[in-house]
Amino acid sequence: MFKKVRNWLFHEDLKRRHMSALALLVGSGLGLLASLALSIESLVLAKNSEAVLSCDLNSALSCSAVANHWSAAIFGFPNSFIGLATLPVMITIAVALLVGTKFPKWFMQCAQVGVIAGLLFAFWMFGMSYLVIGALCPWCLTLDLGMILIFFGMTRYNVLVKNIPGKTLGKFVDRGYDMLFAAVLVVLAMMAIIAKFGDQLF
Repeated sequence: MFKKVRNWLFHEDLKRRHMSALALLVGSGLGLLASLALSIESLVLAKNSEAVLSCDLNSALSCSAVANHWSAAIFGFPNSFIGLATLPVMITIAVALLVGTKFPKWFMQCAQVGVIAGLLFAFWMFGMSYLVIGALCPWCLTLDLGMILIFFGMTRYNVLVKNIPGKTLGKFVDRGYDMLFAAVLVVLAMMAIIAKFGDQLF
C-alpha cells in the first residue's frame, strides 16, 4: 500500500500522468459547472426572452446577448445541454485515470477525437461571440477555459502513454511545450478580449 502511494506521489512518469488527469478533472469540473449555469439560464430565457440574467454585467459581458443568438442553439437545443451530457463522462475518465485505471487504446483515442471536436466547437462559439455578436458570456468563457484544460490534460496523458504515437510529439510534451502552448492560448485570448472591449469590461 505504501509503495503504491509513494509511486503515485513521486514516480516521475506516474506523477506526470496524474497531473494530466488532474488537469482533465479540473477542466471538466469547470465546464460542467458552466454548462449547468448556462442550461438554467436558457430555461429562464425560454420563459422570457427579455429576461435580465445574473451574468448580464454590462454591454461587453452579457450572457443573454449570446444566449439569444441562433448560434447558442445550433442543433435546435441549447449548446450547454451537450456539456451536461458529455462532461460527466470526462469527469469519470479523469477520476478513473487518477486511481490507476487503464483504458483500451482505442477508447482513449476516441475520447481524444471527442475532446478535439469539443475544443473546436468552443473556439467557434468564442469567435461568434467575439466577432459577430459583439458580447461575451462569462459562463461561456469559463467553459472555454475548461475545454483548454481538458484538451491539455487528455492530449498530454495520451502522448505519455503512447496512445498518440510520434517521437516529435513525445519530445514536445517531455519538454513542457504543451503547457506553454496552453498558457499562450489563454493569454492570447485575454489580450484579444482586452484589445476589443477594453474598459467596457469594468
